[in-house]
Amino acid sequence: MLFFKRLSYCLFFGLGLVQESQAQEGPWDLRRCVEYAIANNISTKQADVQRRISELLYQQGKKARIPTADFNTNTGYQFGRSIDPTTNLFTNQQLLFQGFQFNTNVTIFNWNRITNNMLASKFEAEAALADVEKNKNDLALNVATAYLTALLSKVQVDIVEVQVKQSASQLNDTRKRVEAGTLPELNSVDLEAQLARDSSSLITAQSTYELNLLSLKALLALDAGAPFAIAVPPVDRIPVDPIAELEPELVYTMALQNQPVIKANDLRKKSLEYSIKAAKSNLYPSFFAFGGLASNFASSNRKITGANFLGYNPPNPSNGAVTVNGDVIPLQSPNIQIQQGNKSFGELWEGWGTQMSNNFRQNIGIGISIPILGGWQARTNYQQSKLNLANANLIIEQGNLNLKSSIYNAYTSAVAAMQKFNAARNSVNAAERSYNFTLRRYELGLLSTLELITSQTNLTRSKIDMVNAQFDYVFRMKVLEFYKGQGIKL
Repeated sequence: MLFFKRLSYCLFFGLGLVQESQAQEGPWDLRRCVEYAIANNISTKQADVQRRISELLYQQGKKARIPTADFNTNTGYQFGRSIDPTTNLFTNQQLLFQGFQFNTNVTIFNWNRITNNMLASKFEAEAALADVEKNKNDLALNVATAYLTALLSKVQVDIVEVQVKQSASQLNDTRKRVEAGTLPELNSVDLEAQLARDSSSLITAQSTYELNLLSLKALLALDAGAPFAIAVPPVDRIPVDPIAELEPELVYTMALQNQPVIKANDLRKKSLEYSIKAAKSNLYPSFFAFGGLASNFASSNRKITGANFLGYNPPNPSNGAVTVNGDVIPLQSPNIQIQQGNKSFGELWEGWGTQMSNNFRQNIGIGISIPILGGWQARTNYQQSKLNLANANLIIEQGNLNLKSSIYNAYTSAVAAMQKFNAARNSVNAAERSYNFTLRRYELGLLSTLELITSQTNLTRSKIDMVNAQFDYVFRMKVLEFYKGQGIKL
């Protein structure tokens, strides 16, 4: 019983969490859209992967100052005519061999090549980080554009819905008057046709809104079938800076300091400057120190014991060898010993540890590497690095020109949009007064239905034009704020 009671509590608590989660979903505002897009957009993830690759190269460049070291070992079996690894003499014996070797190398001086390469990779990593910020900024601007487009279409839907309600209300009143005999039936037919046209416009507006939502969802990498709705803030409450604070020269000056693309170009220029220095160092000699340890073992390394044994022949002075049971054993090796004693003559391998100790060798030294002829590769790389820097300067110059042109275009468009919005607002005010007068005269039977429909259509068109102009003005101002370095805020 206690188990079922606890289970019911868990189910009730889990259901509450689900309902709370669903309640928190709600409409998406611009901030949530931008944050979600930055966290899930594929292009942003790719930019971050490139940043991590650049950071790895930078870390590897810093570790290039550490001396190199490697350890090698080999074990094998050789037969036929070969060289004994412990005596460096030819032999026909089959033998087991093993060797160990440790080597190290450290650069003493190479005209700061390692340091310059490290600094070049450092600035490249910082440029990659600026690329990530640029990608986020561009994505935020694209999301804001799609968001405002969807928001505009939603407001247009609301306007057309009001138009449909007005037409339906007028049709209902007109039908009552027609039935009462105060208006001709033609008035009712004209309003029915107008209501059909308004309904068609509403369907078109709703379809446009849904398509704009799909475009926004695609930008956010959301499932096209997932529920999605945007918050609809009043457009007249969206904060915008005064146009006087968005003078193009002021915005351009701040953009040069704040825009990530400008930072990325400058950082890559610094990276290429150090790459030139690194490439130039390849034209000069470099100095290095080296050292090594090594030892080896071979099964042919034997001691010969005994003096009186059938088959033993004294050393042959012509080849410096002894014959034991038909095997010719060279005596040049310092590891072969002949001992006289009472033991029977025989052969024994020296132990692994003994051979490793006896064959242990070391080396240490200083070297110099002088480039003489390398297919002109080093000089070509040096010349190419200088051309890369010249191209980077041109990219910076062109980028600054494009940025300035974009800012001036945005400012000019913002001023024009503001003027257009003011004119559209005046047009709406005039259209509303005209519609009110027309409606009153229509109700008094002084105007035809066609004149009422025309006045109503003009009012609707004026409202839509004003909303378009208002959103265009807000968007242009937000672009200027974006270049100024304030981000996108609604």
